[in-house]
Formats: sequence, structure tokens, C-alpha cells
Amino acid sequence: MLQTPIALIIIVITVIIYLGMVTLYRKFPIPFLLPVLTSTIFIIAILKSFDLSYDFYMTGGHWLHSLLGPAVVSLAYPLFHQRKTIIKHALPILAGVLTGLISGMFTLFLLAEIMSIPRDILLSMIPKSITTPVAMQVANDIGGNPTLTVAFVMIAGISGAIMAPSLLKWFRIRSSLGTGIALGSSSHAIGTSKAFEYGEFTFSISSVSMTLSAIIGPIFGFLISKLLL
Repeated sequence: MLQTPIALIIIVITVIIYLGMVTLYRKFPIPFLLPVLTSTIFIIAILKSFDLSYDFYMTGGHWLHSLLGPAVVSLAYPLFHQRKTIIKHALPILAGVLTGLISGMFTLFLLAEIMSIPRDILLSMIPKSITTPVAMQVANDIGGNPTLTVAFVMIAGISGAIMAPSLLKWFRIRSSLGTGIALGSSSHAIGTSKAFEYGEFTFSISSVSMTLSAIIGPIFGFLISKLLL
């Protein structure tokens, strides 16, 4: 039960903004008009304009956040529908996810060495390609800042979804399998929502890749933080 009318107002405004951005994106399917990105910018602008804090927004926002669990569970339908095909391609999916996780974390380490990024910030960046709830726990366990990790996860998801069409075209990745693995393992839930535009099979593969990243990612995150830092 909602505690205050303010929480309900915040939820309604957020939903209206998001639906408006979805309509805009459908009319003008430009990568930079991705609904998650434009909605986020719009909400931040409103909060800044009225000098409202993040905590104030979360009086209603946390109710929307609680729907992440059911949303993830709903991914089971396309997975079940494509189960035979997914089992058939289990090896390349696993290989792709492992490659994405390892390369992503190692490139962060190299970037940190080149740019002298502080250790606590680097540890917060390592789980950036894992879905938010898991990434926050990983960051906390390896000595990072979970709050910073949320920001890095959002950046990874949004930037990956925006740049995906160009990168896939540039590297001549045309298969639904490769597209799904790339989006799911690098940009988690936001990338998976982008994968839906490529079809149900790509969406299913992306869902599997995202789930595997959430399962395997903590192991590699812990090992890299201990071995390299």
C-alpha cells in the first residue's frame, strides 16, 4: 500500500514520461532517442528544475524498482518458447558470454592503469555489465561502492544499446545469435530490451546471455579484483 499521495503522483508521472518517450522512439527510431535514456534525462531535468532530491523521487520510484523482479521472471516465456534452439546453441552462447565478461573486465583494468583511476572507483566499475541487483552485491563484496556501480551499470546499458546498431554493422555481425549474445552480455537488461527490436529469437538469446552474465560475472569479478589489484 502506498504511504503518501506523493508516491502515487511520482509513479504516474514516471510512467507517463516513459510511455511518451516510447511513442517518440517508435516514431523516430534513432538510437539516441532510446526511451530509457530520454526518460532518465527528462526526469533528472524535472528534479533539478524543482530542486527535488533523489530520496524524494524514490518515495514513489522504489515501487517501480520493485517491479524489476517480476520483469526478469517474465523473460521465462520467450526462453521457454525458444528452448530447443537455445540448447542447440548452448556452447557458442557460453563462449560468447565468457569472452564478453573477461574482455570487459580486463579492458577496465588496462584503462585504470593508463588513466590512474583510483582503486575504489575501478572496483565499482568491474561489475558494470552485470544486471543491477547482482552488480551492487558484487561491488560491495570486492570493496567497491554500490552506488557508483549503479551509475556505471546504467552507462554500460544505455551506451551499449545506443552504439549496438553501428557496432554490429561495423563488425558485420548479422546473425541473431551473435546480436543477442553481444547485447545481453555487455548491456544486460537495457541491451536485452534493445534485442527485442531484432526479433524473439535474438531477445531470447540476449535474455540467456544476461542471465549467464549475472551467474558467472560475480566469480570473475572476485577473481580479477584479487589477482590484478
